[in-house]
Amino acid sequence: VVVNFSCWRRFMLLSFLGIYLRKLQVFKMAIPLVKHNIIKKKKNKFLRNQYDRKITVPTSWRRPKGIDSRCRRKFKGVTLMPNIGYGSNKKTRHTLPNGFKKFLVHNVAELNMLMMHNRVFCGEIAHNVSTLKRKAIVERAAQLNVALTNGAARMRSQEDE
Repeated sequence: VVVNFSCWRRFMLLSFLGIYLRKLQVFKMAIPLVKHNIIKKKKNKFLRNQYDRKITVPTSWRRPKGIDSRCRRKFKGVTLMPNIGYGSNKKTRHTLPNGFKKFLVHNVAELNMLMMHNRVFCGEIAHNVSTLKRKAIVERAAQLNVALTNGAARMRSQEDE
């Protein structure tokens, strides 16, 4: 019997990887139910008219209200004004690049609300949550199979204390 060496080696490698991966399988990460392509109609921000001419005018958008304003009258070649046409698709609005929508979590009880919605929403631990409660939230999220955007934040070991 002649055995093709490359096929045999590939078979051995795949069988070894299968056994190895089965041992490593601690828990699966949640994946979004539907991952739409997010299409932005305008990537850069709307900047305030004549912000580059005067130092005192900040860049944040304000609607021009002057009676002779070229921007307000929508002349060609001047600053674009935001309008309803720049709105994003209803299906992809507020969706993060990972395919989930964000839900702010302050404690474990709020995380439990995501139990049935772990394929649509992901949790984000609030900035003012202590390290001790963060650890409890991360553990519960792993049990519920809920994705966390900042699960590794402030999770250093407490040996130095």
